[in-house]
Amino acid sequence: MECIILFIVGICATTLGTLAGGGGLISLPIMLVLGIPVHSAIGANKVSNTVSSFSSFFYLLKKKEISLKESCWIIPVSICGGISGGFIASRIPGDSMYIIAIVLLIFAFVVSFIGKGDFSGKEPMKFNKISATGLYSIGVYDGLFGPGQGTLMLYLFGYLNLAYIRAVALVRLATFSSCLGAAVTYVATGKIIWPIALSLLLGSLSGAQIGVRLAQKLKPQYIKPILRIVTVALIVQIFAGNVL
Repeated sequence: MECIILFIVGICATTLGTLAGGGGLISLPIMLVLGIPVHSAIGANKVSNTVSSFSSFFYLLKKKEISLKESCWIIPVSICGGISGGFIASRIPGDSMYIIAIVLLIFAFVVSFIGKGDFSGKEPMKFNKISATGLYSIGVYDGLFGPGQGTLMLYLFGYLNLAYIRAVALVRLATFSSCLGAAVTYVATGKIIWPIALSLLLGSLSGAQIGVRLAQKLKPQYIKPILRIVTVALIVQIFAGNVL
């Protein structure tokens, strides 16, 4: 029964995560309610996200929504950011990480009302000071704490005037990059409960394919309202988790 629940959770969480980030809003709390140890729950998320994120990106790559030329540089930047974040995390108290997460998400929420990016642009992804610094910084945040990484990245790509479907593909590639190192770590340290991880993974693969197909149909004017709703939900969840 638990495996069936996790399969359904994987579908729902990854569909949301593909469209607007914030899939952890669904998967992590439910796994904790089911009594799964926190490290095993996070590890299962990282394993499933690694595979499902790459499957989403590969689908959009085959559909020629994105090209390797404009996206391959994201991998080393995100990996370096994740490594830096993991290093910093060992030197920052847990309470400070909650504060950083809430401040970043509130900042992104406010900027979404000011910024002109509406995901209707046709710009390619270019390596420059803004894109590289932004991706590296979000990679650091992902390695440091994590919740809302995909949402923050979508805000960045909206600011860079990318089309929504291209932004989704790039977010999935960056998520694959940052989760891969973390997944290897959790596997190596024996934190993975494989029946749980595989159930979530199979659901996540299905959710990834549902998500990218929905993303292709979403109109640009709907993206920012969805992002704002997810952002508020993330802020509430992080704040409530810290208080409780």
